Amino acid sequence: MEKRIDKSYPSVGEATEKERVGMVKEIFSTITPRYDFLNHFLSLRRDIAWRRFAINKMRFFRTKRFLDIACGTGDLSIDAARKHPEITVNGVDFVPEMIQVGREKIYQERLSERIQFIAGDALHLPFQDNTFDVAAMAFGIRNIPDRQGALREMLRVIVPGGQIMILEMTFTRNRFFQVFYNIYLNHILPRLARRFSSNPAAYSYLADSIMNFPTPDEFTTVMEGVGIENVDAYSLTFGVTYLHVGTKSGKGEKGSEK
Repeated sequence: MEKRIDKSYPSVGEATEKERVGMVKEIFSTITPRYDFLNHFLSLRRDIAWRRFAINKMRFFRTKRFLDIACGTGDLSIDAARKHPEITVNGVDFVPEMIQVGREKIYQERLSERIQFIAGDALHLPFQDNTFDVAAMAFGIRNIPDRQGALREMLRVIVPGGQIMILEMTFTRNRFFQVFYNIYLNHILPRLARRFSSNPAAYSYLADSIMNFPTPDEFTTVMEGVGIENVDAYSLTFGVTYLHVGTKSGKGEKGSEK
């Protein structure tokens, strides 16, 4: 039986960068056992469709390698490997408990020869320049205080013409959906978390981090500010989630649409 944790976390706006990094590491190490279940349950399984949308946008044209940053338990890595059988995948996360679950999943899926998970820091990726065709982060960038630093590292490790993808939840700008979404994030979700999670405060942090994430236009500007080009933003499920896709400057065959 999971040990219940009764505590609270400071708001995203009040916490220092060091406090936020410590909070995130603690939060994700404590919710790992039910992480996948709660992701699917609390998103009404839309997280599966959001990842699938991102994977369908991926183009592998040179190295046939994909980097999954803040890979968690590996859903994006596994789904990408299934969709693109020609690629190999590296996943990086700084929470050991998440990586362990991910390794068990790729073993069960018989993908251990194509997917490798390692512990690592998104701000100091353990890879050489120009290593991957695609670098992506799903639901991780809002937990990194130095977002520009993480984006620069993604830019560094992909080949010229390669893709950077950020899949992230934000507070919807859809006027008809805002009221419901606000009630869900701040009232319904915390109650569900108290019932199903050993650390319900983690999901209060989740709601807070979503409410405080930049608007899609603002985040596009952040990506462009570090040198990412041709940034497109795709609205998913009434703007609850956005996929931002940009490229690294330089010549590179993009590959045909699939």
